[in-house]
Amino acid sequence: MDLIIGVAAGFVFGGALAYFIWDKALKSKKKRIIAEGVAEAEVIKKDKILQAKEKFLQLKSEHEKYINERNSALINLENKQKQRESHLNQRRDEVNRKSKEFETTRREVEAIRENLNLQLQRVEHKTEELDKVYKQHLEKLEQISGLSAEDAKAQLVQSLQEEAKTEAISYINEIMEEAKQTANKEAKKVVVKSIQRVATETAIENAVTIFHIESDEIKGRIIGREGRNIRALEAATGVEIVVDDTPEAIVLSAFDPVRREIARLALHQLVTDGRIHPARIEEVVGKVKKQIEEEIIETGKRTTIDLGIHGLHPELIRLIGKMKYRSSYGQNLLQHSRETANLCAIMASELGLNPKKAKRAGLLHDIGKVPDDEPELPHAILGMKLAERYKEKPDIANAIGSHHDEVEMQTLLAPIVQVCDAISGARPGARREIVESYIKRLKDLEDLALSYPGVMKTYAIQAGRELRVIVGSDKMSDQETEQLSYDISKRIQDEMTYPGQIKITVIRETRAVSYAK
Repeated sequence: MDLIIGVAAGFVFGGALAYFIWDKALKSKKKRIIAEGVAEAEVIKKDKILQAKEKFLQLKSEHEKYINERNSALINLENKQKQRESHLNQRRDEVNRKSKEFETTRREVEAIRENLNLQLQRVEHKTEELDKVYKQHLEKLEQISGLSAEDAKAQLVQSLQEEAKTEAISYINEIMEEAKQTANKEAKKVVVKSIQRVATETAIENAVTIFHIESDEIKGRIIGREGRNIRALEAATGVEIVVDDTPEAIVLSAFDPVRREIARLALHQLVTDGRIHPARIEEVVGKVKKQIEEEIIETGKRTTIDLGIHGLHPELIRLIGKMKYRSSYGQNLLQHSRETANLCAIMASELGLNPKKAKRAGLLHDIGKVPDDEPELPHAILGMKLAERYKEKPDIANAIGSHHDEVEMQTLLAPIVQVCDAISGARPGARREIVESYIKRLKDLEDLALSYPGVMKTYAIQAGRELRVIVGSDKMSDQETEQLSYDISKRIQDEMTYPGQIKITVIRETRAVSYAK
């Protein structure tokens, strides 16, 4: 029992001791925490005071800056106001000065006006006196001559008319006499020019294609009932089709090689198929035109690949392919350009220049001869503009434009192209000069008629002796077609030079098309 009491007393004592120690430790820690909090509060207080001082100084600086800006703005406004006042004072002085000058000028003008009025009155008075004197003299002359003024005028006019008639008759007789003297000479000139421009061998070689057929029975089917098939084919292709007694052959005549090729291929398909009628003809011609366009592009690509030329614009490739159907003085333009390109490459290599550039310029040098819409520009200038439009380099464009000396040569490439072009064109048998003028005359004929409103298509046929003009039936009446035919003939007489005579045929037809579905 005593042990238990002792243990309990020990526990109580120990607990009291532990509580005392714990309380003392807590008080000590509390004092330490309070001391740390006070110290930290002092630090925060000092920081806040410093921040407040910095903020105050910043606000003070900004305020002073704002005050300075306002002061400078006020000073500027005051200066501007002073300048404006000074300017207004100057303007006021100038206005006052001009007002005084205007007043002085007004007075001078009034004085001049009064003076002019006085002089005008004097002139009117003198005029009246002169009129009286003139009438008196006229009356005296009438009394002396026994004729009135009107009779004298009539006699004078009659005498002048008779004199003019006499001089005109004399002048006409002189012209007639001179015409008789020179008629024989001029007639010979016309005959010689006609022979030169016809150039039978060259025209056959460059403007005619022979289409071979198996038997002469096919000729009747090509002509059709009352000639409707052959008329439809000529209207669709613009080619004159000559069906004569030549055995197993039909002649296709046109100055444009593309048209002749379209007509030849269309005839071949029609004869092979056996169905020949106007609707089928138009369908086949449309397909052949697309086929020819694809062939032109393919020819251009094949030419550039053969020559090793890369990076050309697609439109330039198409124009190169079109060279196959163009001739320059009887020389095929594509063959001439290929030959010039190879010559340029060889010459550039011998001179230590870039052969690829030279070959490129040689191939493109006559590209200006190809476009259908030929403006009034030399082909070298047109070719240079096309090269610039399709992003060719400046030295290539300059070589194209200067190969006929229309523009100044700027690189060594230009004279190489010029020399090689001359070499290719000057070799024996390369060219015939008459073909170029012949083709240009036919092209000018078609363009002249096409310039009139309402004209849809034009075709020069019969070697330029006939011009067929197709007009829209909804754009022109029958009476207007007669006037159009006369106007075209009159303009051809005035603007063009040609042998013999040219027949102008204006065609106006109405078509009604519908589809059964």
